[in-house]
Amino acid sequence: MLEKKGKIYEKVILIGVVNQYNSSEKVNEYLKELAFLAETAGATVLKTFIQKLNKPNPKTFLGSGKLQEIKHYIEENKIDSVIFDDELTPAQQKNLEKFLQVKIIDRTRLILDIFAQRAQTSYARTQVELAQYQYLLPRLAGMWTHLERQRGGIGMRGPGETEIETDRRIVRDKIALLKKKLKAIDKQMATQRGNRGKMVRVALVGYTNVGKSTLMNLLSKSDVFAENKLFATLDTTVRKIVVHNIPFLLTDTVGFIRKLPTQLIESFKSTLNEVTEADLLLHVVDISHPNFEEHIQTVQQILSEINAADKPSIIVFSKIDLLPQTPENKLKILQKTWLAKTGNPVVFISAVNKINIDILKDTLYNEVRKIHIKRFPYNDFLYPDLDKLK
Repeated sequence: MLEKKGKIYEKVILIGVVNQYNSSEKVNEYLKELAFLAETAGATVLKTFIQKLNKPNPKTFLGSGKLQEIKHYIEENKIDSVIFDDELTPAQQKNLEKFLQVKIIDRTRLILDIFAQRAQTSYARTQVELAQYQYLLPRLAGMWTHLERQRGGIGMRGPGETEIETDRRIVRDKIALLKKKLKAIDKQMATQRGNRGKMVRVALVGYTNVGKSTLMNLLSKSDVFAENKLFATLDTTVRKIVVHNIPFLLTDTVGFIRKLPTQLIESFKSTLNEVTEADLLLHVVDISHPNFEEHIQTVQQILSEINAADKPSIIVFSKIDLLPQTPENKLKILQKTWLAKTGNPVVFISAVNKINIDILKDTLYNEVRKIHIKRFPYNDFLYPDLDKLK
């Protein structure tokens, strides 16, 4: 453990694998994201290890030579945890813990742990707890026997910290109870959504940490929590917005991420209902990120999984202030690329420096107006066509 400014941080190492699907460059980028996840969870990353493998070892995921190298480093540097960028099987996790004698965390477990830290409301905590139990159930056998001396810390928050909870029957009962509790809350939320009437609904979607909450604050003039950390926002926030005299509801939702655990998609289904029931999506993309194209694909994939990929969308490329050219040159260059020709309305903005926010508002107005007029055809005179006014 390390102490920084009065806080205790676990010393961790990260493991990535290069194979036919992931090049060295990709794996290095993935490990940077994993390091950000680990730091968000409260860890200090001391080193990363990468191995080239055609296919993972079914017993230990890595080869024996690389494991010996890692074991030596762990013993020399008193490492607390080893974090894998891939999901491990229960058998691999058990064998690795037995050989390395430290806590083994895979990407799924790390994300679940961050969600456990970030959940603020009772509803979000229940969703995360359900996902944790679903992840732990197949891993209960022998999970705590050789880790008894080091309970707690990253990946160990929430369920599983007392011996009685390692009993499969009790965990299954707990899962059933949490599902029942979520079902009751889901009914309440469905009623709340129904009570909002026929007002047009717009949902902010995007990869985690792209600036959705910052944009929400700017458009709604509210104070939704925003921070430069992954999954800063878990709880859904809904605000009534008025742009050029047309009202609509704007929802900020949980950020997506590559390899988002299936347990979380399942348990957060009701939160994601805000997306599935939206009339229009504001897909926010951090254009300054080197992997922004992959982020777009990840978001589209998750939208497909929840049957929301075909919804009308505005693509908002944010953080253009972080690109190397001057704002004027950036916009001229960007508007000539494929990014401006996706088939959806596209806007390039900086929420922090308030660049192009008026254009975003005009675009929002035009798209919301189309939906509004279809829903209330006799009120079209209330909301003039901006293009005709100009």
